[in-house]
Amino acid sequence: MSTVFKQSFRRFALVALLSAFLGQTTASAQSPNNAPPYEGELMRLSEILGALHFLRPLCGHDDEPSWRNQMETFLESETLDENRRRRFIERFNQGNRGFSSVYLSCTASARLAMEQYIVEGRTLISDVTGRYGR
Repeated sequence: MSTVFKQSFRRFALVALLSAFLGQTTASAQSPNNAPPYEGELMRLSEILGALHFLRPLCGHDDEPSWRNQMETFLESETLDENRRRRFIERFNQGNRGFSSVYLSCTASARLAMEQYIVEGRTLISDVTGRYGR
């Protein structure tokens, strides 16, 4: 595993930090029908977490905490509305199913997808916290 990939993975693990931050800043103001302006980015992040939850173990990585656990942390801090929570879970599951229906073993393509998702997730986290973190 490349050094860049390891660094990206560690930085992407900041999803728990993002979750805690967003939970503190939006939970009290969030109403069931009033999604925050970064909703699309968080939905995409949920899908990425689902994909990584499938791909990382497939390629022999034993991540702790697991991507599912990170998703649970995210849901606990970000979702007060049950319908919104279900939408996040569905996106997580879409990311997972999308790869589980294609890959039976770790391939070069699966490793490339993992690396790209980690970079995309890191970018999403950076963008959301940079834009809405103040």
